[in-house]
Amino acid sequence: MPTLFKDSLKVINVGLPGFGENVVAAGGQCLALDWRPPAQGDREAAWALAELCNRAAVEHANAVAFARFLEAQPVLVDIAPARECVGGMTSDRRLILHAGPPIAWCDMCGPMRGAVLGAVVLEGWADSVAAAAQMVEMGNIELEPCHHHGAVGPMAGIISPSMPVWIVENRQGGNRACSNMNEGLGKVLRFGANSREVIEHLRWMGKVLAPALREVLARTGPIELKPLMAQALNMGDEVHNRNAAATSLLFKRLAPALLETRVARDAAAATLAFIAGNDHFFLNLSMAACKAMLDAASGVPSSSMVTVMARNGVNFGIRLSGTAEQWFEAPANPVEGLYFPGYSVADAAADLGDSAITETAGVGGFAMAAAPAIVKFVGGNSTDAMHHSLRMRAITLGSNPSFTLPALDFAAAAAGIDARKVVDCGILPVINSGIAHREPGVGQIGAGVTTAPMACFSAAVKALARNISDRKTPR
Repeated sequence: MPTLFKDSLKVINVGLPGFGENVVAAGGQCLALDWRPPAQGDREAAWALAELCNRAAVEHANAVAFARFLEAQPVLVDIAPARECVGGMTSDRRLILHAGPPIAWCDMCGPMRGAVLGAVVLEGWADSVAAAAQMVEMGNIELEPCHHHGAVGPMAGIISPSMPVWIVENRQGGNRACSNMNEGLGKVLRFGANSREVIEHLRWMGKVLAPALREVLARTGPIELKPLMAQALNMGDEVHNRNAAATSLLFKRLAPALLETRVARDAAAATLAFIAGNDHFFLNLSMAACKAMLDAASGVPSSSMVTVMARNGVNFGIRLSGTAEQWFEAPANPVEGLYFPGYSVADAAADLGDSAITETAGVGGFAMAAAPAIVKFVGGNSTDAMHHSLRMRAITLGSNPSFTLPALDFAAAAAGIDARKVVDCGILPVINSGIAHREPGVGQIGAGVTTAPMACFSAAVKALARNISDRKTPR
């Protein structure tokens, strides 16, 4: 002990910085370690984490799930009405799918309620929004999450039986995922608008746009989406909030083939004009591709890999590969970002939509380093974008060599969120998101960056630890 204090004192200080001030004042050296308890001090979650760390069964399960994710090859194979291809949805069932985890009608946010009512009118189940509201309130309409049916949708995420959907197949595993088609900007259903013009636009998509594109696919054959997404990342997209390059690449594939089909000239012209004027057109395809890749990794017992992150405008929910179809929810975090003129955080709905499936797959906010221009839309600067992409490496199982980030010397994007790592280090998955007005039909009022809530991951880690313990307990 006397020898210790005669030498030059070097200390690592864990916790409050004030503890090290006296060491420095006495001439010693002090390195401050920024350490915090796991799970923001949740003891039960910390104990569950300890049970799961370095556990052979979990490590093996994660290796299996992550390999299936990396091997997945999402391919656009068809377009069809939802009632023909979405599991559980039929023409005689009044079922409407929505974004995020399950939520009752009475608890839905304004944009989602408005979108549900618009879908009821679109299907012809009611002849007015008022009549549609009566039907829903009487329980005559079924409402279920898109994720329960192998589907995804941005913002309100509404899918009803007659809506055309993209059908994406994982050629490696055979599983399929669907997504609705992007309506463009302005007054659109996904933000809760349900006027006659909105409904007529949706009907045009079903009668003109979808059939024309189906004819194109019949001529081109299946379109591989993973290489297209990879190329878009190298052209400045992150394939969530910025899809300008991806939409252009898709347009190049579709346009020549469309001109070779028997589609009427006016329908072909309208189809091409609509895609050319909608930089977000590829978003829904990106989401379906990510869903197909992640579903390939789902259902591996003991795996702590996150396969779903989704928001319903009230709660944020996640699902793990190793906990079957169980949801872990918490109130959605606010979105910090830039608002359009005349709007502020007081006007905003809570975080909304299934589009966080892109971040779950390692693109979107995880790949912001690839899209420096996105910071002008969501706030911050290019350094922030690179920082987000680098931080995500701390909470993932590995990286995806198919998706590279030019600004990071073409390093592979971090992928495979590990719920254990989130709880352990306290770094939350970053998500860049559009901001919807809290009232239906107003539309998008800004964009920004948010994170998934820690409570979701703490609950997931506890459940996974219980599941593994139960399997080991003799019956």
